[in-house]
Amino acid sequence: MPYNAELVAELNLLNHFNLGTTQEGIKVHHNAAPEMIEAAKRLFDKGLITQMDGGYLTDLGHEAAEHSQSLQTILTTPVQIDTTS
Repeated sequence: MPYNAELVAELNLLNHFNLGTTQEGIKVHHNAAPEMIEAAKRLFDKGLITQMDGGYLTDLGHEAAEHSQSLQTILTTPVQIDTTS
């Protein structure tokens, strides 16, 4: 199943969370991009964040954000190809 625009918006929102602490959440303001507002609502409905406009990650949300942020790192890190062989 390919990523659609809604899933990409949810992944982008998950990438805004600081995984180094559970004491820091996010707030999606009413004047944010509509796709981010809707992504926050969907993540809340899925039980990944604590508030419809952000809040904190739930345990499942933390796991999802870890995967999302790891995937972004993997896909954006240049690979060094060994051409000496």
